[in-house]
Amino acid sequence: MSTQPARAPHRFPLQRALNAAILVIASLIGLGSFFYPFLLPQSSEQFNAMAHAQDAPLLFVVLVVLCLGAVLSSLAGGLLNAKLIAVLGILTAANAVLRGVPGPAGFTLIFLLPIVCGYAYGPTFGFLLGVFSLAVSAFLGFGVGPWLPYQMFSAGWVGLLSGLLPRLDRHPRAEALMLATWGLVLGFTFGILMNLWFWPYVFSAGQSEMYWEPGLDLVNALKRYGVFYIFTSFWWDLLRAAGNFVLLLVFAAPVLRL
Repeated sequence: MSTQPARAPHRFPLQRALNAAILVIASLIGLGSFFYPFLLPQSSEQFNAMAHAQDAPLLFVVLVVLCLGAVLSSLAGGLLNAKLIAVLGILTAANAVLRGVPGPAGFTLIFLLPIVCGYAYGPTFGFLLGVFSLAVSAFLGFGVGPWLPYQMFSAGWVGLLSGLLPRLDRHPRAEALMLATWGLVLGFTFGILMNLWFWPYVFSAGQSEMYWEPGLDLVNALKRYGVFYIFTSFWWDLLRAAGNFVLLLVFAAPVLRL
């Protein structure tokens, strides 16, 4: 894949520093949005999966504004150009449509492009593709709700982190295997993280050993979450992770050659 200059020589240091700062700020806000509920005292009335209904719209707006800032700073810093912006738009639309391809359980095609394109074009491109793909697909019919900004952050991180992988251009087989293994890891990581948007807000007295309660120490919280994850999400995420592995093993190299 080439329309450069995602990994071009470092010029415009101030603009590039601004772009990096925007990505860091966005990531810190995203992580804070996932984890702040664990720091707050909660009453039993707050235990419901729609507890983020009030702050999710603001989080969505903040994320979109930061992404637009990342686009502008990337253009100014030479990380993106007009052609890459056009490619980003096309890939966003294509990836939103790919989300609709049916598959068993958690299997989805939506991570193939953010992983490959993040690797090829860099962290900023990967982050933007992940974020915008989830947003567009949601408005196309995959569901707009308090979960959406959390999905956008998580998919954005898939692309961003893929842009930090070491380059193996001269070893295409090793490159494909690395990306496939990375997709396997991210398939589980995405599910583990996404559960946290609602896990602090759900509770069942009869199954308290797998739910969060205020006052839990870190060790017991991790134990409970582990039980919750194994019984509610593991098999779903296993198919997503396995799907990522197979798709990337087969298609990563051809897509990178485009």
